[in-house]
Amino acid sequence: MTSTLRTLTVPLDVDSSSGGLPSFLVRDDVLCWSRRENGLVGFGELARFTASGPDRFLEADIWWRHLVIEADVTDPVELPGTGPVAFGSFAFSKTSAFDSRLILPEIVVGIRDGRSWLTQLTLDDVELTEAGALAALAGWLSPAVGHPTNSQLLSFRPPKTTTSASQLGDGKVTLESGSLSETAWKQAVADGVEEIRTGKLEKLVLARDVVATLPDGVNAANVLRQLAGRYRECWTYGVDGLVGATPEMLIQVEGRTAQARVLAGTLDRRDAEGLDGSPMEYAERVLAGSEKQRHEHEIAIQSLTTQLAPFSEAMNAHSEPFILELPNVWHLASDVKAELADIEGHVPTCLALINALHPTAAVCGTPTLVAGELIRQLEHMDRGPYAGPVGWLDAAGNGEWGIALRGAIIESPTTVRLYAGCGIVEGSVPDAELAETWAKFRPMLESLGISS
Repeated sequence: MTSTLRTLTVPLDVDSSSGGLPSFLVRDDVLCWSRRENGLVGFGELARFTASGPDRFLEADIWWRHLVIEADVTDPVELPGTGPVAFGSFAFSKTSAFDSRLILPEIVVGIRDGRSWLTQLTLDDVELTEAGALAALAGWLSPAVGHPTNSQLLSFRPPKTTTSASQLGDGKVTLESGSLSETAWKQAVADGVEEIRTGKLEKLVLARDVVATLPDGVNAANVLRQLAGRYRECWTYGVDGLVGATPEMLIQVEGRTAQARVLAGTLDRRDAEGLDGSPMEYAERVLAGSEKQRHEHEIAIQSLTTQLAPFSEAMNAHSEPFILELPNVWHLASDVKAELADIEGHVPTCLALINALHPTAAVCGTPTLVAGELIRQLEHMDRGPYAGPVGWLDAAGNGEWGIALRGAIIESPTTVRLYAGCGIVEGSVPDAELAETWAKFRPMLESLGISS
């Protein structure tokens, strides 16, 4: 036996008519990162690292670098996401009870720009061959193996203080308030606005949770396929029972180039139903023409660029935000691109950048410390991995890390906890913010087969 990581990457022939990466989402315990039918899926688990507290990103970074520094890597494909790859999910808060994690899979399938590959990973002293890798993949995809019913559910369990329930559909599925009732959450928004008016902070992001119970069971693989198909412009993620489709990229690193997509400002597409004129013109008028929405967006951009600047030798961002069109909502969005600086002979790693960037104003508020403390006071819940970084990294320093939004935690074979949040500024109205959370719940509710 040896503890040295060894990997073999080989080209993989994927039928272009098969639907791309989502066609590999056949198991409830699959690890997933997918956008526009491209991305990575992982099967099995060779090793994992867990950490909590303020140093969780740096501790995970050290573990990963030690694991891959002496790895025996055979990688003729040499694309981002080939060779050794780990999937990860990190807690939003340094005070969270959630164990942040990196997971090293046994098999990874990747698709990028028309090229496909298969990587087999091992910590054992066994010969890695293309035939063996293909056989291992076939084993994971085989129906004979069965589809585990969320066998790797998150150990994280927020306190469940449900305050109301409503029967939906056939009377079997229930949807309950989580930590706060709708009335209590609206009061939290009002309290947050009052704190902003005192001048203590400019922006606050408040989240709420709801719990769906599906007696017939939760099919995680189907949820991921639904999200990947409906929300192609988002990044669909699945790590240990955390599932969702985020429209927000915290940091994407390819070589020395880093990119991010920042969102702040939301409009429910249902608000445009029945109106004269084009829906996009309505979105541009209401979002881009709103002082409140643009102010919220500018705070989010400044938060990211200020934190990213020390790691960059050049940076550019859109001078004007654009309208990001999703099936459920429109967002004000901006893309930021930076060339990473060589600091003492090293380009900063994904996790080092995340350590500096998270949490951004888009998911916390500003100033960060004031907003974070107020979040803990007003939300009455532990966000766990919600609004924390989720994604993957490879041994070459490449990686993609989104913010775990528009998602949920599968807590048991029949229960799912959904999360949604809103940016609160001085002009925020509690009823409007509550309606925005329901618009943001919609992707997960639809993927679970719950009408909204």
